[in-house]
Amino acid sequence: MGDRRGAFAARREAMGYTQETFAAELNVEFSTVGRWERGEVTPQPFRRTRIAKALGVTLQELGRLLERAPAPARCPATVAVTPLDLAEADDMNRRDLLRLFSVTGALLALGDADRAAAAASGGAVDAAGADELAVFAGHLWRVYGMASSKSHLLPLVRTQLDVLTEALRQSQTPAIRQRLCRLAADLFQLAGEIYFDGDRYTDAAHCYTLAAAAGKEAGAPDLWACALTRHAFIAVYERKFTHAIPLLDLAANLASRGDADLSTRYWVAAVRAEAFAGLGDLDGCQRALDTAAEVRHLEGQVHNGGWLRFDGSRLAEERGTCFVTLGRLDQAEAALAEALNSALTTRRKAGVLTDLAMIGVHRADPDQVINYAEAVLATARQTRSGVVARKLRGLQPHLAPLLADKNIQRLDAEITELASGHTA
Repeated sequence: MGDRRGAFAARREAMGYTQETFAAELNVEFSTVGRWERGEVTPQPFRRTRIAKALGVTLQELGRLLERAPAPARCPATVAVTPLDLAEADDMNRRDLLRLFSVTGALLALGDADRAAAAASGGAVDAAGADELAVFAGHLWRVYGMASSKSHLLPLVRTQLDVLTEALRQSQTPAIRQRLCRLAADLFQLAGEIYFDGDRYTDAAHCYTLAAAAGKEAGAPDLWACALTRHAFIAVYERKFTHAIPLLDLAANLASRGDADLSTRYWVAAVRAEAFAGLGDLDGCQRALDTAAEVRHLEGQVHNGGWLRFDGSRLAEERGTCFVTLGRLDQAEAALAEALNSALTTRRKAGVLTDLAMIGVHRADPDQVINYAEAVLATARQTRSGVVARKLRGLQPHLAPLLADKNIQRLDAEITELASGHTA
């Protein structure tokens, strides 16, 4: 029969939803969204308010979106709703999150009496409601890990943060408020990861700052430490290593007060190693790498797959990156070769290949540079990942001594073209 509700599907895509994430947003089966879009069934009236909110339309406009297109033999009618383009949808999501930042930051700072005065009638969350919010947060992290375009998850995160902010506005029991603060710290870290992937460092830093405040309010040192570590990671990526060290020192202190069965302190050490490498401190870097490697002595579940994911599986990559930065090329190459022999995600492999290309730069070997960098370019074009594109942009300035080679000239031009397209 084909797609009988093309405008409805187009609006869903324009708002940044896949069918799967739209189904999760509305708490329906994935197949149900497909049946709506094929015109096989029509959403029940009780679902329409939530659908309209997710799509950013009025109920009347939603009704027009749900009208079935005429049969193919006839000229299809034009739906009156103007589809929202991706840039506009992204900007709207950003404005909504900035509003939430302001409200949530104020609510976290309110005392009990002030919260009681600000609260509207009703709205208290019970333990079962908090459990449901926690389960959904875990689901969002899993979808984030699988999504090729991380920004598509932002509408769901925004909506969930809206729910949490409204719950924090209400008068809650101390135990429930503590859980809500933990969830806010969790989701603001996820929002920060999405913005970091999209090269929006200021927005990411704002998310991590709120995550740290919520982790502190929740009395959760591991959550607090992870938020600070993510904030420090921005400085590491921007090569502002002296800015990263104080944050990482504080994160290490907090992690030492956290759960000894979790890998928090070892992840902090791994990021500290990169910061020390950037400062040219070989001894400090090696000590931090040795501390990070102690994660292998932990038993059981050492991370939660969400705001904490460090299990030591990336240590070879991290050693390689540090040794490249320090100019220890033989040690770097051995570590990176070890990393390539392990199971890597597409993005992680791109990072390893970029570091191997950088070794080629240091060795003035154009063939090695081209061999590895072209593979990374292909990945960047396929995934449109800000992280992968950022790796290539970090490599590009180092190509200058090799620009007499025509293949390096072509590579330099392709990286410039990629960067232009990524920031458009």
